[in-house]
Amino acid sequence: MRTVTLPSGVAVPALGQGTWKMGESRSRRSDEVAALKLGIDLGMTLIDTAEMYASGTAEEITREAIEGRRDEIFLVSKVMPQNASKAGTIRACEASLKRLGTDRLDLYLLHWRGRYPLAETVEAFETLKADGKILHWGVSNFDADDMAELGDLKAGKSVQANQVLYNLQSRGIEFDLLPEKAKAAVPIMAYSPVAQGSLTSSRKLAPIAARHNATVAQIALAWTLRHPSVISIPKTATLAHVRENRAALDIKLTAEDLADLDAAFPPPRRKQPLDMI
Repeated sequence: MRTVTLPSGVAVPALGQGTWKMGESRSRRSDEVAALKLGIDLGMTLIDTAEMYASGTAEEITREAIEGRRDEIFLVSKVMPQNASKAGTIRACEASLKRLGTDRLDLYLLHWRGRYPLAETVEAFETLKADGKILHWGVSNFDADDMAELGDLKAGKSVQANQVLYNLQSRGIEFDLLPEKAKAAVPIMAYSPVAQGSLTSSRKLAPIAARHNATVAQIALAWTLRHPSVISIPKTATLAHVRENRAALDIKLTAEDLADLDAAFPPPRRKQPLDMI
């Protein structure tokens, strides 16, 4: 498993597992748990979840999947912006820890910006670190100007990652955010790397997939993984797709592949608003 190194020096898997939309159906719960367990077996030991996902049920599913294996896992969760006051962040973290059945999070993110000042949320993160309830903190859905504002705070340079939408259809971060954070050694965590499945039927990717004897989805995922400072977190609830995702890590896209992908999905030539789902 290739790794990406956080500013703290901790190495984490470049390919992890997302849990967005898990927990929304009781009938799929056992499949979701099984998929996460298989992913762990295959080395995808970074698991991303959030208090928002299925109102906390995704965290409970994660708890089932990591039971007895907590020390193998790099566990990520998020606080919603409406909870991101100093006291609210601490309460939200404690509730997430309870649902996850653990005494600490490896990385705790602000899900997106809300009405509370960044300084207040960061103060809460630092308090949680001091108390041992989180080991690192970061942000999600922050654009370049948000990251600059964060960096000006007293503890702002302790940020370890920024989780944003990034896939072939959403390349705006390549204009400024991705290169700036790469220079600062702050990894980007790419959510929805296959665009919630919409890229899996893209005819534009078919010729490249054929060259590698791969699926279209694997090419889309391998493209996000081509960058040394990107962590990709696809979500799936099927065992076959877990194996497919893991195999994407072994695909080495050629210069010809990348040129064809740029032609089909042009990179940004100017600043674009940050894409969010």
